[in-house]
Amino acid sequence: MSQELEPKDCSTAVIYHEMYDGRGFSRIERSWGRYRRGMNKFMELGLIAPGSPAHPLEYDPATYPANSAYIPVIRGREATEAELLTVHSPEHIRHIRAMDAQGTGMFDRNDTPVWPGVYRRAALAVGGTLVGAELVASGRARHVFHGAGGLHHAHYDRVSGFCIFNDIVAAVRYWQHNYGYRRIAILDVDGHHGDGTQALLYQEPVLKVSIHQYDGRFFPKTGALGERGTGAGWGYSVNLPLPRFATDEEYLPLLQIGLDQVEAYRPEVIILQYGVDAHYTDRMVGLKISTRVYEQVSQKIHELAHRVCEGRLLVVGGGGYEPETVARCWSILLANLAGRRDELGQRYLELYDNPAALPEPVSGAVDEVNRLLQVVKQML
Repeated sequence: MSQELEPKDCSTAVIYHEMYDGRGFSRIERSWGRYRRGMNKFMELGLIAPGSPAHPLEYDPATYPANSAYIPVIRGREATEAELLTVHSPEHIRHIRAMDAQGTGMFDRNDTPVWPGVYRRAALAVGGTLVGAELVASGRARHVFHGAGGLHHAHYDRVSGFCIFNDIVAAVRYWQHNYGYRRIAILDVDGHHGDGTQALLYQEPVLKVSIHQYDGRFFPKTGALGERGTGAGWGYSVNLPLPRFATDEEYLPLLQIGLDQVEAYRPEVIILQYGVDAHYTDRMVGLKISTRVYEQVSQKIHELAHRVCEGRLLVVGGGGYEPETVARCWSILLANLAGRRDELGQRYLELYDNPAALPEPVSGAVDEVNRLLQVVKQML
């Protein structure tokens, strides 16, 4: 049975910056508009105030939160170099600055383009997540959503997969250094494995649960079931790989296993990497997931956060390259975090996928996931 949570128990904030309206990190131009499309959908639903994406509020601990019927939109900030150095090498940061000054080229093979201003945009992605981390840890908001975060492919000393700096690990370091948190859980539902996040935390007892497409060849070619961590981090990397063409029916049992792992860990705070590129309309991933799964992710992690860590939940956007789909999935998330789903009524139901368009299960994928479930139950 779902836990009954009132909106007053679900204080929520959205982090945004006007620079998100411009160029993004990927070479897929259509995806750059997802941030504004998402914010427009929030306004259309009455979740945030009209005009708030163009005029985000400056975060001031002395006056926050202001009483409002709307979810506040808070302006992000640039991460400082000192904050970036908690995650990345000095050489990596110097390299990004130098490439920014050069203004052209590629960071990694043919994935992540260089352009003038890319350093600032990347520092804003991290700083926005850190504003969210502070809001959650200070208790000024139970839940925070930062759509421009979730850059889980960035490694200690290299750019990868549209990810320049790793804001997820920056949030972990922020909480460790400023709040003394030791039990931090990360649930990553992006269609791609969070290889950078895993590598950066592989030897630490920070729980990392990832549900993603995997066959040993699909980018980033990591995330096998046997990748469990090393040293003090042994057992704290939990990878739940899915075959191509897996649908909701195969996904949901793995989601429950992942949620059970998070709950058993008893975290002090949770990060949800809410990449929605596993949706069946997204061509970047071969999974066939619907809004039904994203609703389940939103509802269940929200309820779990209230059960185990007083609601402390930071959500970052991750992947998603079809702006209309992203806007609907993000709206499902935000409505559930803020306890506004029932109030939206029919407008919420219209966020769902068209039932007639939902993919049918593929027998090979079903069989593979059934075999995987047996192995997982023996391992965990």
